Amino acid sequence: MPITPTPSANLLQLLPEAVVQTDALWEITYLNPAWHKLTGHSVAAALGRSLLEFVHPDDIGTMRSGMPVFRLRFADADYRWVRLQFHPETDAAERVISRQGVLIEITEVTEQVLVEIRQRFLRLLETIDGVVWEAEIGVGNTFLSPQVERLFGYSVEEWRADPGFWRAHVHPDDLEEALVIDDAAYNATHSHAYEMSYRLIAKSGKVVWVRDLCRAVVEPGRPNRMIGLMIDVTQQKNTELDLLRSENRYSLATRGSNDGIWYWDLRTDALHVSGRFLQIVGLGSRDHVYDGGWRFLEQLIDREDRARVQEAYRRHLSGNSANFSVDFRAFHGAGRLVWVNWRGLAEFEDGVPMRMAGSLSDLAERGSSYDALTNLPGRPLFRDRLAQLIALHQNDGVNGDGEPIRAGATMFAVLLLDLNGFKAVNDCYGHHVGDQLLQQVARRLESCVRAVDLVARMSGDEFNVLLESIDPAEASQRAEQIAAALAAPYVIGEHTVISGASVGLATSASRLATVDDYLRAADTAMYQAKSQSLGVCVAP
Repeated sequence: MPITPTPSANLLQLLPEAVVQTDALWEITYLNPAWHKLTGHSVAAALGRSLLEFVHPDDIGTMRSGMPVFRLRFADADYRWVRLQFHPETDAAERVISRQGVLIEITEVTEQVLVEIRQRFLRLLETIDGVVWEAEIGVGNTFLSPQVERLFGYSVEEWRADPGFWRAHVHPDDLEEALVIDDAAYNATHSHAYEMSYRLIAKSGKVVWVRDLCRAVVEPGRPNRMIGLMIDVTQQKNTELDLLRSENRYSLATRGSNDGIWYWDLRTDALHVSGRFLQIVGLGSRDHVYDGGWRFLEQLIDREDRARVQEAYRRHLSGNSANFSVDFRAFHGAGRLVWVNWRGLAEFEDGVPMRMAGSLSDLAERGSSYDALTNLPGRPLFRDRLAQLIALHQNDGVNGDGEPIRAGATMFAVLLLDLNGFKAVNDCYGHHVGDQLLQQVARRLESCVRAVDLVARMSGDEFNVLLESIDPAEASQRAEQIAAALAAPYVIGEHTVISGASVGLATSASRLATVDDYLRAADTAMYQAKSQSLGVCVAP
């Protein structure tokens, strides 16, 4: 849908920043004259072409997933770092029909940030409890982190010297299934995430159970490659069936894991769940053992999802699937819905299922780059952007009042918003109305911020806003404007819904150290705003 020559479009012609619009398939439908001034490409030659033609091949995947920072090919054939935060326009069915955004060159700043990020990444690899790897067809491992020696006894050099090293050291009983998954990734036609569990023969001859979290990366003109994280789960495998019979063994098996663990004795119908399981669904003070396993689970599952969940595990128990994994909406003790993944495996004796064990994961914490319901960035992208701003701000000098002394210093603010009365909306009108309310909230939030800012949905009815290049006073004013905008009535079908939001604000003037520090400060301020009906509360 190209921009028509209206008065507002004429104003776009005068803007010093490049304005870019594409359709849903990334074909360029509008450019203002600043495009030519910035990139050197003529407007006429670029219109009708795919924007992806101008993006660096290594950045196409991340750009399409919502990352606003990538390399763009200029007319002199050099690639330079730019920021292009797209704002999608959707139809009545919430399908994207066009995207608009402002293109800004940020080469110097981004290169500094990338150096810092690379240094932090290398330090992270030294502490992570797993082997980070990358492999390419016909080449073998193109990258392998040093933990391979600690976990498996092999040096990085001897592993990478042989393209067939991994296949030669997978346990023979697991090799056939592992090769099927591996070959499928090498021959995939699109990028996708997958997971493998198998046994690996260590250099000492010891058998190590490995959980391999992988992603196949498919890019035009390049051979398929895979990236992944190998985790030693030997202890978990050896103890999962009796992990709740002994508190010490349970603690050992689940240490370092952020998943909830469960064990279901099908003979007695007793379901054992871990403390983390209860925490995910907001039942932290409850018992850990429940008579009537399905009765307990059923009350946690949203009514619209119950039949699908029950079908998934019954199909496994009937022998029609090797295991089961199902996503569903669970009722949280705080009165909201949370998306979780429930998966497990049954043990059979003479063809009869006797017991099951598995895990429960909070999908909001696992995260994805974009939220499908609201079309907003998700938790990982928000955390990445905030981490970049923290790194830049920590390099700025400050005076005695904590204000930056360098011109152009990067100040920012973090807002955490929680809708008021969202559970009542779901209870009164149904989840479909609640979902539409979240979508309208997302659009209002986007209309309240600038192109350089970031709005994200973190989980449930919780949103975050990252305001860039803004001082504390301006951030507080913007937070009040957002609260006022969200307080206006929402028209959803035949219903008029009043919701509003409680807003917590944390600014860079506090000089906090980490992403979690800022999110905790904003969260604490939000709860104070909610408990005292303040609307907006600023963290000290």
